[in-house]
Parts: sequence; C-alpha cells; structure tokens
Amino acid sequence: MSLAIVHSRARVGVRAPEVRVEVHLAGGLPSMSIVGLPEAAVREAKDRVRAAIQCGQFEFPARRITVNLAPADLPKDGGRYDLAIALGILAASGQLSVEALDGWEFIAELALTGELRPVDGALAAALATGASGRRLLVAPGNGEEAALAAASVEVRTARTLLEVCAALDGRKTLPLACPRSCTEAPMPDLADVRGQAQARRALEIAAAGAHHLLLVGPPGSGKTLLASRLGGILPEPVDAEALEAASIASASGRGLDLARWRQRPFRAPHHTASAAALVGGGSDPRPGEISLAHHGTLFLDELPEWSRHALEVLREPLESGSVSISRAARQCEFPARFQLVAAMNPCPCGWAGDPSGRCLCSDEAIRRYRGRISGPLLERIDLHIEVPRIPPTALRTDGPPGEASALVRARVIAARARQYDRCGQANARLDQAQTNAFCRLSPRDTALLERAVDGLQLSARSLHRILRVARTIADLAGSEAIETPHLSEAIGYRKLERGRDRAAA
Repeated sequence: MSLAIVHSRARVGVRAPEVRVEVHLAGGLPSMSIVGLPEAAVREAKDRVRAAIQCGQFEFPARRITVNLAPADLPKDGGRYDLAIALGILAASGQLSVEALDGWEFIAELALTGELRPVDGALAAALATGASGRRLLVAPGNGEEAALAAASVEVRTARTLLEVCAALDGRKTLPLACPRSCTEAPMPDLADVRGQAQARRALEIAAAGAHHLLLVGPPGSGKTLLASRLGGILPEPVDAEALEAASIASASGRGLDLARWRQRPFRAPHHTASAAALVGGGSDPRPGEISLAHHGTLFLDELPEWSRHALEVLREPLESGSVSISRAARQCEFPARFQLVAAMNPCPCGWAGDPSGRCLCSDEAIRRYRGRISGPLLERIDLHIEVPRIPPTALRTDGPPGEASALVRARVIAARARQYDRCGQANARLDQAQTNAFCRLSPRDTALLERAVDGLQLSARSLHRILRVARTIADLAGSEAIETPHLSEAIGYRKLERGRDRAAA
C-alpha cells in the first residue's frame, strides 16, 4: 500500500492537539517533502528519519515521498513527529503492516542511530491520548512522566526504531511505563515562626479561603519566612489539580520534578523578572511564572521594586484565573489560578513606623515608594498585614515554639470542606452573585460594613473581598452565619489599602 496514516500529538501551549501524519509514496524522482506548516526542526526530520531507517536495516524507498501533517493550518515544530513519520514511510512501503498502527499514537524524536529521544509536553500528550482511547508510545526519557496519566491511558516505551517495529509486528513486547514514586518532601513548619500572632492568623485565613496576602514590615521581621510556610498548611491537591499543574511544568520546557509532582508549586521569581517572564510568551508561547504557580503559590518579594508594567499584568489573571497570549502566528491560553503572597517594606529604608525611630525617609519619599504599587492591584489582594519587628526576647531559642503546621492545616482542611460542601469552591473564587448568596449579613453588620467602606474609601471590589474573607473567618470558627466579630476582623485586613497614599502614620 502506498498510503499510511499514523497518529501523533502537537504541543500548543499546554494542550496536545491530535496530528495525523499522512505518508504517500508515488513514482518519480526520489525525493521527500513535508507539508502542513512545518518549521525548521520538522523540515529537517527527513534527514533524521532517513538515517534512522537505514541504521535499523530497513530500506528507505527510492520514490517520491510526501508527508502531510494534518491539520494543515496548525504550526508544527520540534522533533516530536520523527517516529510517526518513520513508521508511516515503513508502512507505506510495505515493510510494516498498516493495520499494526491502528490504536497507537507515537511521540518521539529520532537520533541518526534510530534511538528514541524525549520531547516536551509528554504528560499533556498522554492525557489527550487517553481521551481518544488509543495507546501511546514514547521514548524511555518520557516514560515516567507520561505514566502519571496511567489511569486513563496505556503508555509503552521503546529504546529504538527497531524495537518499535518488532513490537508492532508481534515479535516483541514493549515495557509498560511506570510512574516514579512520589517523594513526600518535608515542608517548612510554621512552628519556626516566633511571635507574629496576627501574621500567622492572616496566613491561616489565606490558606483556608485561597485568599491573596500582602505582608508589610521592616527587614528581618519574618515576611519571607511566613510566605515559605504557606505550602505546609494548604490542603493536598486532588489528582486533577496535580496533573494539571504537572502538565504546565512539562510543557514549559523547564523540566518536571517527578519526585514531587503531587506537591503544590511554590514560585518565587526575582524582582527583576519581566512581564513576559511572569505571564509567558515568546514566538512559540510558553507558560510563565503565574502559570507555573497554578494551584499553588506565587511569592513576590520586594513588591515595590518590581517594574510597574510587570505588576500590572497580574491584574487580569488574579480575577480570571487564566492568561491569554496572542502572537502573530499563535494564540495560547494558559491556566493561572494561583495564590499571590507579596511582601514589601513600609518605606525605602524599611523602618517607617518602627518604635526605634530609625527611619529617616521623608513623607514624600514614603508616598512615592508606596505609590509604585497601583490601587487596582492592591484592591485585588484580600489581606493586608503589618509584620512588625520581633523584639529580641521573642527570638530566644529556649522559648516555646509556635503552633505546628499540622494543627493549623487540620483547621484549614475543615474550613475548606465547609466551603466545598456549600458552593463547590474556595471562598476567594466566589463571583458576585455567589458572594451575595453565601455572604449574607444582618442589618446591623450591613450598616457596619457601609460605614467602613465610606470611612476607608473602598471600592465595590474591596467590599466583596471583605465579605469573602469574613465568610472564611466564619468557616474557620465553624459558624454557619457571618457574625460581627468575623466581619470586623475582615475589615481590619483592608486598612493598609488606603494607608499607601499617606505618609507613615
């Protein structure tokens, strides 16, 4: 038969759309052409495929070979189609049974020796292959990663093109890919934090309701220490969340830590990172830091030192939970449902408001410093907390440790369970209609909230965020209704929002 069809998968952002590799042999001068919007690496596949076929002791047909990668309007890049092209040529030339290719998808780059090499995005390809009902064959280097989707797809690995052909002919059984055992790495414990009762309380509320958090305090007050402990009190991700986050890491090209793929990601980029590094991009769009933090934590230290443009690109993802990247030839949408934890000093020197009186910054310098962060971005952060300097007596190592993460996490898990039983999601994800439905107040508390909004000059967005935080505080207390103490505490976490426009007070 002079025509063969082999199935493979492209990589478009974090998706893996199906690609049909159609190989046709015809009479005429020997040649090989690849069509279907191939980029340079795909066009070069003809040389890799020819050498791999010949090294495997197969015959490379001296005919006119046309390879079509369908759909034709989807750009193709990388060496992920090499194996599918080689198998299509062998099947079209009668050296391999066409029927043997049914029910399989192939993703691997070929070395000149016929060895199979790994490619990016194997996990996303495995999940998509499982949805199609086929089996997947990958290089050994992709086996453990693709096997994370073993519940929905059968994944096999082969070392060389010769092994693949022997398996398709029924002369060999390929090994089943198995996932690497996940290592439960110890998380930093909240017991290491001495003092800072209000900040610890805010961290617990943020974890319970998936709220964004801003920590403001002088150098050495424990802001980074607190942020690094958030992961230890968050609930474990469900399988779907862990697989989605792992797929993003796989597609990013930065590597997937297979030993810790079930842990929530924690990303802490440097403040010199660009806007593109945060949201992703490039001619071939790749996910940025906010997508790599999907279902986890994004920690931005020294918040005023970030460029204004880089911070402003966070505004839409904080609301929508996704980011769209548009380029001339490609458009991609990446998930970005992350929890933001930011830290900053109260002034350029860092000591504004400290009882020691060591701050020498002028009121105007403090206003300019705090004004580097826009009001709309601050409105999207639910909890604003002052983290004061710890007195030396509180730092004694022989003193009692703080409450352990395990105890706090138990309360967080119980509060999250109440939220999911009530509305199927964390309180921070409630839209306006759900906020109105699940965050009802008594007439007296409604008047209290109105007075607070007028006094602090807060927007409607801030009002709804106060209600969601109050709902989380009530859930931590096991209360069915939002009561006055819950609302008062939630209002207290917004007072710094207006303070950014004033000098240190």
